[in-house]
Amino acid sequence: MNVLPLLLLVAGSAAVAGAARRTPVPAPLLLVGVGLVVSYLPGVPEYALDPEVVLPLVLPPLLYTAAADSSYLDLRAQLRPVALLSVGYVLFATLAVGWVVYLLVPALTLPAALVLGAVVAPPDAVAATAVARRVGLPSRITTILQGESLVNDATAITAYKVALAAAVGAGATWSGGVREFLLAAVGGVAVGLVLMVPIHWLRTRLKEALLQNTLSLLIPFVAYGLAEWAHASGVLAVVVVALYLGHHNWQVDFATRLQEEAVWKMVGFILESAVFALIGLQLPVVLKGLGADQGIRAAWYAVAVFLLVALSRFVWVYPATFLPRLLVRRIREREENPTWKAPFIIGWAGMRGVVSLAIAFSVPRTVHGGPFPGRNLILFLTFTTVIGTLVVQGLTLPPLIRLLRLPGRDAQAEILAEANAQAQASRAAERRLDELLDDRRNALPPPLADRLRRVLERRRNAVWERLGAVNPVTGETADDTYRRLSREMIGTERQVFVTLRNHRYLDDEMLRTLLRRLDLEEAAAYRETS
Repeated sequence: MNVLPLLLLVAGSAAVAGAARRTPVPAPLLLVGVGLVVSYLPGVPEYALDPEVVLPLVLPPLLYTAAADSSYLDLRAQLRPVALLSVGYVLFATLAVGWVVYLLVPALTLPAALVLGAVVAPPDAVAATAVARRVGLPSRITTILQGESLVNDATAITAYKVALAAAVGAGATWSGGVREFLLAAVGGVAVGLVLMVPIHWLRTRLKEALLQNTLSLLIPFVAYGLAEWAHASGVLAVVVVALYLGHHNWQVDFATRLQEEAVWKMVGFILESAVFALIGLQLPVVLKGLGADQGIRAAWYAVAVFLLVALSRFVWVYPATFLPRLLVRRIREREENPTWKAPFIIGWAGMRGVVSLAIAFSVPRTVHGGPFPGRNLILFLTFTTVIGTLVVQGLTLPPLIRLLRLPGRDAQAEILAEANAQAQASRAAERRLDELLDDRRNALPPPLADRLRRVLERRRNAVWERLGAVNPVTGETADDTYRRLSREMIGTERQVFVTLRNHRYLDDEMLRTLLRRLDLEEAAAYRETS
């Protein structure tokens, strides 16, 4: 096996994603653009996207990280719009896009057109949230987009299987499709519910951080694999487990949390970078397979499908936003009246991604001994839709948000809430400290007891200091100055330890112990003031 192309993909995509942080262009869009250009450079190997790799090996960890970082409480509060988008919209887009494409494209039968509709129906998780975080969307819109992207892949994959069964003449019926959808959904949720409690129990019992992180890396693959083995939705199983574990992550040992956060950030960064680069690199593969369909006619079909996908989302989003309020008085009483702006942003934030391409590449090449009707055209139209939504919608979404002047996150209100929470926690910790120090078994010299109290006081005051004035000389807040001075002090200690090691006063094992202690102190100082 030649591993050089894989290494080039990982290293190159990571470099581009790192460079994107210094540009106004979101990383997914820059990666796709670079992939398109690089795909035609001499000597670049052909990267054919393999659905047998993407769906079971790349999709589960991406879903796991997204779901674990999501808020279960926020998603539950937005359950109705999330469900209407992740299930209702995907099914609507499958039928609407499929039917219109069937009328427009003579080369596609109705089942094949429905296959295309299911393939391009689910928006991508990473692209929308990456743009949302960068431009500071209101938290409610971000939650809805994140929640939609966690579940819509399951709906699209099930709809694709039903449409594919009809396309290959496997006797698919509407009742059978509904039954398969319900079995996949209920089964996936059931597998997740069965796994989440034992896995969490095991996570809280393991005290070795390395074993904990090994288990953490295996969880999404185990959940996905078991659900698929049971003919259920692996996507939903992963999401259910990840939401539960993320909600109860505070019960895990602190060392495990620190390591786990670093590990999953690295894994997510590598996978996200690689998959968006892979999208751009598919251009030669897709065009080579298009064959006789290549040309002006295929280009017009691509424009039509892109417009259909974009328009269908608006056709669904606005009624799904306002009709429940008109029909149900309880919704009107409990929720604020939405404006037209938020649904417009949600409608325009429907970028497609690697899951659509992976599903498209899984369409069989042959059926009943002959070629699958329009498979190459389905691949081409999926590719152009993914590229079109990423480039057109992805590039225009940030200025559109600024133009509409949506209220962003209230940073000062969030800091005040954080400060009040920290004050309550500190008071409770001080009461507990007094109780412990009253016990003779916990006797401490006064300087050490005072040090514990100063730590609590520093933690409590750190948040309030972020609201204070800046230094007129440096432009820093007190918080920034504290962090910089702390870093300077720790850096000085670190240099002394290294010097002592170089003069053989310390061995390397002792040096690593001392440096790790300083690293944890620096991380704690950074977290207190970030």
